[in-house]
Amino acid sequence: MIDHALVEALTQIVGERHVRTAGAERATYAKDGLTVHRRLPAVVVLPGSRDEVIAVVRLLAVHGVPFVPRGAGTGLSGGALADQDAVLLVLTRLNRILKVDPRNRVATVEPGVVNVKLSVAAAPHGLLYAPDPSSQSACTIGGNVAENAGGPHCLKYGVTATHVLALEVVLADGQVIQLGSPGGEAWGPDLVGLFVGSEGNFGVATRITVRLLPVPRAVRTLLADFPALRTAGEAVSAVIASGIVPAALEMMDHSCIQAVEDSVYAAGYPRDAAAVLLVELDGRVDDSVAADAASVEAILKDHGARSVRTAVDARERERLWQGRKKAFGAMGRLSRDLVVQDAVVPRSSLPDVLEAIGRIGERYGLTVSNVFHAGDGNLHPNISFDGRIPGLRARVDAASGEMMAACIVAGGTITGEHGIGLDKLRYMPLIFDGDSLTAMRGVRRVFDPAERVNPGKVVPVHACREWAGVRNAEFQARNAEVGTRSASRGDGVSSSALRVPSSAVGS
Repeated sequence: MIDHALVEALTQIVGERHVRTAGAERATYAKDGLTVHRRLPAVVVLPGSRDEVIAVVRLLAVHGVPFVPRGAGTGLSGGALADQDAVLLVLTRLNRILKVDPRNRVATVEPGVVNVKLSVAAAPHGLLYAPDPSSQSACTIGGNVAENAGGPHCLKYGVTATHVLALEVVLADGQVIQLGSPGGEAWGPDLVGLFVGSEGNFGVATRITVRLLPVPRAVRTLLADFPALRTAGEAVSAVIASGIVPAALEMMDHSCIQAVEDSVYAAGYPRDAAAVLLVELDGRVDDSVAADAASVEAILKDHGARSVRTAVDARERERLWQGRKKAFGAMGRLSRDLVVQDAVVPRSSLPDVLEAIGRIGERYGLTVSNVFHAGDGNLHPNISFDGRIPGLRARVDAASGEMMAACIVAGGTITGEHGIGLDKLRYMPLIFDGDSLTAMRGVRRVFDPAERVNPGKVVPVHACREWAGVRNAEFQARNAEVGTRSASRGDGVSSSALRVPSSAVGS
């Protein structure tokens, strides 16, 4: 499908330097942040402007060639990988901040703008862009839109969808459409909300208009350490139950603390703690924030915190946050390979689910580190392993499946911010029936009738009925124990409630 003539035509659009066909060049783009998935694209194209994006997409439409939009490659679901029959459309050269409008508190950017650079550009106006993924120093706004990225401060400020007002989108056939409006007027269907989080299945965003917020005048950052993971989980629920909504409420377990403190990102976390909570409160009035911080400190101590420390200045606050946001990088010290899951559970279930994850890791003999957005129940259990060891990858996959299933049984779901991509396709029939999956595919076809944009992701359209039945049986067998524990607690959730019919696929 990708012949020499097509490569030459792509070169005419973007220039020879920006079309990559050599094996070593394409291998650079064969993985994303979740390195266990690998796909080698046929061709890599790096357009430098919206007009070049439109021209490339229209050319590929004429030839019927699939393509995959990609940002910085920091995603954690294998969602921005292209197969041998597809073109990888890398958008990092579209990196201009087109406008910062402080009067109306909006900005318009190209998709390749790095997340943190928007806040830097808005800072002189006393404004910021609130969504702050842990990879914000590298990830791009376009990728954030595709995945509906979150971050520590989404507890108070909301995920990406909350802050996107308008989009210019290039559809699969090269048609350019406008979604939403820069003023954020609520009229008609919420097509912006539909597009944000669509994981590149609907088209390519070439202009993104976002809401900016005032920089908080008062900030308090607390670090609490706990002697037990369960105690820390219970403290999270207690803080939320108090009615105080922190800007961020993050948790790290002992394994993660050790990895961070052994790395260049050491933040001064207590090494002997079973868990730490990083809590940030902010607002416009210092006295009010100080009062909330005092209340939260008392709650944490009442629920088992050994100590609660308050950052004394911006430098210490930055150091505490660096340890949290660079935790994934620090875990590279534990092993050469890493798998991270991204489930969401009710906050009240955190203690039970964390203990279940620990037992699963022990049973499979795996190193599991937890670092996650505790305030909204968005878990990130990380499994460190060496994929060169025979049979170990299979154990990691099995353990991952059990961890995800434990979250589903607890009333949770399979992703909070990383997306489905390739990695979670096998879990989709566990939470969606056949009608739901078919509806998802139908919505996609409205934007991309031939399903050429990011094919093979999100909805398991090629799964057969036997596949769904086998996966469901495997899920039930693995989680009989979890379901029994849930039933014994009287929470009304059991593995039988998750039974999926064999037809629960989208094809």
